[in-house]
Amino acid sequence: MKNSKKKLTAEQSEELLATLQERFEKNMKRHKSMDWLKVQARLESHPAKLWSLHEMEISGGEPDVVGYDKSAGTFTFMDCSPETPKGRRSICYDDEALQSRKEHKPKNSAIEMAAEMGIDMLTEEEYRFLQTLGEFDLKTSSWVLTPSEVRELGGALFCDRRYDRVFLYHNGAESYYGVRGFRGALHV
Repeated sequence: MKNSKKKLTAEQSEELLATLQERFEKNMKRHKSMDWLKVQARLESHPAKLWSLHEMEISGGEPDVVGYDKSAGTFTFMDCSPETPKGRRSICYDDEALQSRKEHKPKNSAIEMAAEMGIDMLTEEEYRFLQTLGEFDLKTSSWVLTPSEVRELGGALFCDRRYDRVFLYHNGAESYYGVRGFRGALHV
């Protein structure tokens, strides 16, 4: 059940932190030399960000720490699920694309969902970085933040991994498929 107040209960927070810690410890190659206790302290001091991570988790994103910005003192989480998150598939790119569909409209758009969750969609560069940490989207694809000049012409970009390479493609922004969703990032 979604929490409209964007705040987790103590039980939800505890459960999420346990899940994140377990994933963190199982995937140390994604965050070499980082300390979970520092990540946890940062999360506990930013409850709104914890809520966003919960949204990433319940939609199937399996968020994990993938970076640390020393100058800002922030940790970066990204969706690390093997395939694009199940709870964020069959969506078009943005609200403009959603409104342009005359029939068979999807339930939502990637840009709107990301905003509702309090996360950022991955850029192409971030998507390519994520692929250096593992193999993702071998059967699915993920919308990526599209440059305005492409979007103004009606298009949107998405990526996937095939043949041990990361590919960038284009499609009409209003298109949606059962195997296409989006991956997000959160800076805490």
